[in-house]
Amino acid sequence: MARHTESVCRLCRREGMKLFLKGDRCFKEKCAFERRGYAPGQHGRRRGKVQGYGIQLREKQKVKRMYGVLERQFRNYFQKASRRKGITGTNLLQMLERRLDNVVYRLGFASSRAMARQLVAHGHILVNGRKVDVSSSLVGAGAVVSLKEASRKNEAIKICLDTAKGRGVPSWLELDADQFRGTVKQLPARDDITMPVQEQLIVELYSK
Repeated sequence: MARHTESVCRLCRREGMKLFLKGDRCFKEKCAFERRGYAPGQHGRRRGKVQGYGIQLREKQKVKRMYGVLERQFRNYFQKASRRKGITGTNLLQMLERRLDNVVYRLGFASSRAMARQLVAHGHILVNGRKVDVSSSLVGAGAVVSLKEASRKNEAIKICLDTAKGRGVPSWLELDADQFRGTVKQLPARDDITMPVQEQLIVELYSK
């Protein structure tokens, strides 16, 4: 499986905002974006103003990198979103939010989506009592996402859950930290996705 092997902090700097790709490090002073909040590279400080197509492209790249999906995957999500009833941009964000790795991250079992993908791939996650090791699986309303029994002793996961209790989980999810499980109460609405994303720019980009 293709994956990004270079510093993910460069991605945050390139997009000009925190994408929260490094877990707890993103909330500390060590965060690279806090220390160098300009684009990486020799000419990072002198990049010109982005306009038109460039704005649309940057928005697409930002969302793609935030959720950790590849270009072909992202385009497939957009095509599926455009065929569904409703607003294409909202459908797209809803599908990305419903990815199993994102749900694991939102529930607080992992400090980042990359860690969540690793948990899923290594078989630590159960959906409705059955092991699911495909991070791109879409969970539906009523699904119960939990840790398998042997994984509940993992100290790293316990630390993540303690942090999640303090920060809270989205309203469309319900976390039972004592039982190491969460429930998808309903599908996420647009108002539940609080990230600064202008999905209409992505729709315009792919509609050309």
